[in-house]
Amino acid sequence: MQDTTTFRLIERISNLLRSEERKKFAAIGLQPVHVQVLDYLSTCNRFSDTPAAVAEYLCLTKGTISQSIQVLERKNYVEKSQDHQDGRVVHLELSVKGKQLLDEMKPLDIFAKAQQVISTQGFSTLEAALNSILSELQKANNAKSFGVCQSCANFIAVENHYLCNLTQLPLSQADAKKICREHILAEDREHLTKMTS
Repeated sequence: MQDTTTFRLIERISNLLRSEERKKFAAIGLQPVHVQVLDYLSTCNRFSDTPAAVAEYLCLTKGTISQSIQVLERKNYVEKSQDHQDGRVVHLELSVKGKQLLDEMKPLDIFAKAQQVISTQGFSTLEAALNSILSELQKANNAKSFGVCQSCANFIAVENHYLCNLTQLPLSQADAKKICREHILAEDREHLTKMTS
């Protein structure tokens, strides 16, 4: 069976970043898709700045993109213009206000902080680097780690028998390889012990 650890780490990091994005964007009345549209328009060339190209790039329906563009237009983040050679083609461009918004929103603060924390550490594998990034993002976001049981500070292994020190219940080999909402990284347990002693 193929190891899915790296994929799951990337997925969890993405979920945390999207959660942080939703909070930030909701405060200004936008959804993540709106900012994805703005981000795309800030990087595409003049041949790819049409609503159809945006929909294709983001893998969304034309209707969803059309509604998103209407919201962005009403908020003065995007400007439309007709193509000079083919009047049926509409081009989209970020307004000055749209460019300012992107500058303020990207990169996400918590991701930048996570990068700073791990930039000086050397990692032997991609998995180790992703684990470190995930850990820093979870701390910054006050999120539970949902880590694999056998990497938890409460996991105890004695002669092929496993126990959860938190619940005082035995664990099977299958349990040990699954994620748990009560997961605590060993380093966090050490930090908590120091704070309470």
